[in-house]
Amino acid sequence: MALVSGCGGSSRQNADEPEKTYTVSIPHASFPAKQSIVHPVTMTVAVHNTSAATIPNVAVSVDSFEYTSSYPGLADRKKPIWVVETGPGAVAKMPVESESVSPPGGGQTAYVNTWALGSLPPGHTSTFRWHLMPIKTGTYTVRYTVAAGLAGHAKARLADGSIPHGQFTATITQPPPPTHVNPSTGQVEPGSYQSTL
Repeated sequence: MALVSGCGGSSRQNADEPEKTYTVSIPHASFPAKQSIVHPVTMTVAVHNTSAATIPNVAVSVDSFEYTSSYPGLADRKKPIWVVETGPGAVAKMPVESESVSPPGGGQTAYVNTWALGSLPPGHTSTFRWHLMPIKTGTYTVRYTVAAGLAGHAKARLADGSIPHGQFTATITQPPPPTHVNPSTGQVEPGSYQSTL
């Protein structure tokens, strides 16, 4: 996990993290293999604590929802493949009447592409959900890794001792062009139906 430069608060998120290994399982992970531009999708990763102790801060890092552009002269070469509409965790309620813009979810951390959902007692499951908007066509592999904390002291491992991780391959296409049924002919025709009323 890489720290975002200039972000404060990481030491508070890492405070008193024990040096301990916790066993977990991933009972469910899903992401649609076929997607289309600007049609919302959801990525889900469930983490189950199979150890006898409470995990201090269960977290998932994702690599990645973006790509590196080779176009010259860009101020930032990182460009989104998916826009994160809402990340894991509860969305904070607005203190005043307002319209939220891309609510991030309460699981955001000071680390790049890492979300944490707090402590996880033995036998319990935390479910991470990302509500995403695909905006770039192509075939991409998204990889995720589960951690037991943010400082690296608390470690998550599967029953066989390996690092809990996984990946999805998704193909994003352009949405199909609009069509309609012509009421006069009963045939499917391109474009939207233009009523004569």
